[in-house]
Amino acid sequence: MGTMSSTPPPGTPATGAPGTPPAGNLDPAVAARLKRGPDGLVPAIAQQYDTGEVLMLGWMDDEALHRTLTTGRCTYWSRSRQEYWVKGDTSGHVQRVVGVALDCDADTVLVRVDQTGAACHTGDRTCFDRDVLLSTGDQ
Repeated sequence: MGTMSSTPPPGTPATGAPGTPPAGNLDPAVAARLKRGPDGLVPAIAQQYDTGEVLMLGWMDDEALHRTLTTGRCTYWSRSRQEYWVKGDTSGHVQRVVGVALDCDADTVLVRVDQTGAACHTGDRTCFDRDVLLSTGDQ
């Protein structure tokens, strides 16, 4: 699969607020259900499809969700870089999409993936294995 541009396509309308990602090409029925934050984003949890392991949390706008649904690769909006990024394009640690669901309030996306390599930018398998605040031993 070819590399996707990390910046929005020319002519994509902006959401209006400075520092927010541009509006997307998401199916209008899905877009109407999403409850976005003031920045136009929803949290997106990546979960390993076969083990249930929670891998990471990223942010998606309408276009990132559209790209995730149509390409089979997780696309996120980088709040720090103000651009789209496809997980694995730089690191090779690809997230192949197996399923996508909205939570009951439609304000969080769950992306079930098949993760290749590390999910965390630190090189760890998951972003949630370093600072365990409580563990009862039931893992």
